[in-house]
Amino acid sequence: MNRRLLALLAVLAAVLLAGAAAGAWVWWETRPQSKLGSADVEFETTQQPPPPPPKLAELPWPMYGYDDERTHFTPVHRHRPPFAVAWRVEAGDLIEFPASVADGRVFVAQEKGRFFAVDADTGKILWDRRYRNCAASSPLVRGDVVYQSFLPWPCPYGPRDVPGLIVAVDARTGKELWRFRDSGPSESSLLAVGNLLYFGSWDHKVYAIDLRTQRVRWATETDAEIDGSAAYSDGTVYIGTNGGSMYALDARTGAIRWRSTSYSHFPRGREYFYATPTVAYGRVFAGNTDGWVYAYGARTGHLLWAQQAGPYVYTAPAVWNQTVYVGSYDGKVYAFDAATGGLRWSYEASGSIHGAPTVMDGLVYFSVCGTCGRRGVRDTKEGRPGTFALDARSGKLVWTFWDGRYSPVVADAKHVYLMGKSRVWALAPCPSRRSPSRTEPYRNVLKRC
Repeated sequence: MNRRLLALLAVLAAVLLAGAAAGAWVWWETRPQSKLGSADVEFETTQQPPPPPPKLAELPWPMYGYDDERTHFTPVHRHRPPFAVAWRVEAGDLIEFPASVADGRVFVAQEKGRFFAVDADTGKILWDRRYRNCAASSPLVRGDVVYQSFLPWPCPYGPRDVPGLIVAVDARTGKELWRFRDSGPSESSLLAVGNLLYFGSWDHKVYAIDLRTQRVRWATETDAEIDGSAAYSDGTVYIGTNGGSMYALDARTGAIRWRSTSYSHFPRGREYFYATPTVAYGRVFAGNTDGWVYAYGARTGHLLWAQQAGPYVYTAPAVWNQTVYVGSYDGKVYAFDAATGGLRWSYEASGSIHGAPTVMDGLVYFSVCGTCGRRGVRDTKEGRPGTFALDARSGKLVWTFWDGRYSPVVADAKHVYLMGKSRVWALAPCPSRRSPSRTEPYRNVLKRC
């Protein structure tokens, strides 16, 4: 056998070996990865629902997700449709994140840098500030101060190597009290526990700044840019990154307690934890843009269950009644068992869902974006935007409203505040409690009850 033939056989063997290795890799990365959990492993039913925040009358909805755990569930507000429109306010541009409500005021951050407060009873604008920045987060209210993070122009596509901007504003007058620029840009909805303010940044760091001195208490480096917000429970801050990592940090020191990852998918690798995690039942629930919903042990970081929910999951989970609710770009709302990850029900809406659901008085509210994901590499659903409410136990449609795109609703003792595409609606529950027919849910109610 001559040398040329031996060389040819060697090359052929190498090609076959490489092909087999590539095939094995593709099989490994694309194999079904659904994982079910158990109520017997790291599942604490005493952790949910959380207790109402102090001074509820003054702070009925103080932050994104309602509470420090970001459950997107209110245990105290009991509003249900039908609703009548009490007032509406034009924001002038896109409202991507929910308002916050405190002391008779509704605080709104519009995408193009308008930051304003509305009288909750009348809809009158009480103060109005304009920043040459973008807002992709909700305000945070603490006492008489409201805090807001801003991004550089042009919004999500702005430069990564410039300082960020966080402002503290007098909630009553709108006067700016201080501003912080010693971090990278942040689109986190801010979180405050004690005297520390927590947020993630495009510079790959998680920050804790002292609210009394406006100085950095600690800054922890992570593996990638951070687009989501932090959640807090029992001395630990939880936050995800665009590198597909979920971090648990000591809230006092910033030390990393654990780091876990999403699945790696061929050929994309690990995708974004774009959405904010939710902490409940001793677990951390998080949706990933790879289309999977993950549940990690809050103490250990162990992956307890993982379930696929369409092509992309950008919504933060809402958690109530041992159920995890997320929306997907396939136009569906999924309800998973919080203990096992088993699918309880799904509802097919008109189009892709981007913003986090809200659970209130047994209903899960969500908004349809309709066009989100149209440029993605995986199939998504396009359709008419709007806001909807489903029975949280069964997934049955209960109510619809024609406006809405990203964020659904927040509330206080009198009203439900619905975030339309560029409007804020105050909806007053009607005295009638009749049930809708089986085939026709409550539709828009634009007149008085």
